[in-house]
Amino acid sequence: MLTKSLLSKPNWNVFKSQIRLASTVPINKIGSREIVGYGTNNEATYIDTVTFPYPAIRFREITPDLKAVREKERGDWRALSLEEKKCLYRISFCQTFAEIVAPTGEWKSIVGYGLIFCSIGVWLYLLVTYIAKNPEGFPSSFDEDHQKAQLKRMLDLRMNPVTGISSKWDFDKNTWK
Repeated sequence: MLTKSLLSKPNWNVFKSQIRLASTVPINKIGSREIVGYGTNNEATYIDTVTFPYPAIRFREITPDLKAVREKERGDWRALSLEEKKCLYRISFCQTFAEIVAPTGEWKSIVGYGLIFCSIGVWLYLLVTYIAKNPEGFPSSFDEDHQKAQLKRMLDLRMNPVTGISSKWDFDKNTWK
């Protein structure tokens, strides 16, 4: 098979796309498993997925025990037992379609982590609001008396008289405009 020879040794007298194929999937990664198709992205890899139902290589390598079953496969399939048919299926595939689409329970951990992060957020919110309402947690300049004194000082210095706070104060009547 041309693909197998390309994968086993580099051949520089071929097209660049074939060189890419030969360099991306070395033969030592797939072992002696049979290449039976193109696979995903034209690479000789095995993956169980519904979007690519036919992998490029068989799931298992052929051992002497499995070779006898493969020889019986060439004959009449009605002569095969149910166990032999299942064995032939498991040579090519790791999982059935039912096993691939079966629920994994992964949603439980996702919901659990989401709830943990939400509870951390609630606790941080409660901590920040407790600190904000605690008068001992802030400097004395945050008191209302000090803030009024700061405002009076800003008006006395006539800070930002064009568009700022001093522009909204009537200095003759000592009231807001």
